[in-house]
Amino acid sequence: MVSKATATAPAPNAWRILRMPEAVSKSGLSRGSIYRLMKIGQFPKSVKLSERAIGWREADIDDWLASRQHAA
Repeated sequence: MVSKATATAPAPNAWRILRMPEAVSKSGLSRGSIYRLMKIGQFPKSVKLSERAIGWREADIDDWLASRQHAA
């Protein structure tokens, strides 16, 4: 029997935060392209981690990548 907590637990990468170098590597985009696409709403929004640090939820980038595969 699967417990309710296990059944509703997020995927392992659902809350993993990627910093810019990892986001660049995973997306295949340059830093500038990520910011440009974010500005026009075509890349996931960043999450503010502290006053001077941002990152992206890995699950959001994974979803974005999956949507790009269907766009081609």
